Amino acid sequence: MREERQIIEEAISSLKEAGLRAPEIKGVPTGIERLDEMFFTIKMTKKGPKRVTLGGIPQYAVMNLTGISDTGKSLIVEQFAITQAHLNQPVAFVTVETPAAFLAAALKNRAQAMNIDYNLIEEKVVIIDAASYRTLREEIPALLDTLAYAIKQYHIKATVIDSVTGLFEAKEMMARSIVRTLFNFMKKWFQTALFVSQKRSGHEELTAEAAGGYAVSHIVDGAMVVSKKIINSSYDERLYGKPIGELIRLFRIDGCRMCGHDTDTHIMEITDMGLVKIGPTLKELRR
Repeated sequence: MREERQIIEEAISSLKEAGLRAPEIKGVPTGIERLDEMFFTIKMTKKGPKRVTLGGIPQYAVMNLTGISDTGKSLIVEQFAITQAHLNQPVAFVTVETPAAFLAAALKNRAQAMNIDYNLIEEKVVIIDAASYRTLREEIPALLDTLAYAIKQYHIKATVIDSVTGLFEAKEMMARSIVRTLFNFMKKWFQTALFVSQKRSGHEELTAEAAGGYAVSHIVDGAMVVSKKIINSSYDERLYGKPIGELIRLFRIDGCRMCGHDTDTHIMEITDMGLVKIGPTLKELRR
């Protein structure tokens, strides 16, 4: 029997038609020192193309943040959520690892470290507790229906999922399908989104690979990678300016489809107040 084929005419458009629907690329501040200056776009001037800093991650981008444990992933997305709430932009925080009450305690501490009045932001961060409700972790349609309700109810503009790995931890073969569904949802609802992904012990630390393979990084708009390293040689001591045995953390942007970005590997610091800062590049250290 001959297979019946279908033509989807609605999927066809000229560049001009698609361009009329294209959003303007703007920056969404993260609250991470130096990170907001690492994304840029190109503007045409009378003198030719000019690089212009976005001042944040690109609006409506879905970015993956990946790394092994204790590299500052949750700290980064918490700072992002608090910064957006402080700017009067409602944020959905889908917590898959930490129950809501414990996340609230962490966010309060983070806000105090950032010198932001917690009372002014607590109504702007909307927590969806997938850690406590198994249905939200295991049934993606239920999670997305709940998130869609929150977006409409609270006029949410940005979404954090910490971590997306927890949504397929017992079914890693479905990672690509689950991440694609989440990505399409974020695009439909015009969300600027940060997905946290866990690395397995066998993954190279400074690549975008995470649990589920490269499924997450290949589907989303861009990836940010964090790692850690123990200083264990004289060469490391000279390069990083730290004594043997000390821990350092590294950060780099591993691609972004929506705009230009810094391509260097940077030192990343977690301060004694628990805040993340992006430091100098490794090239700068060697000078």
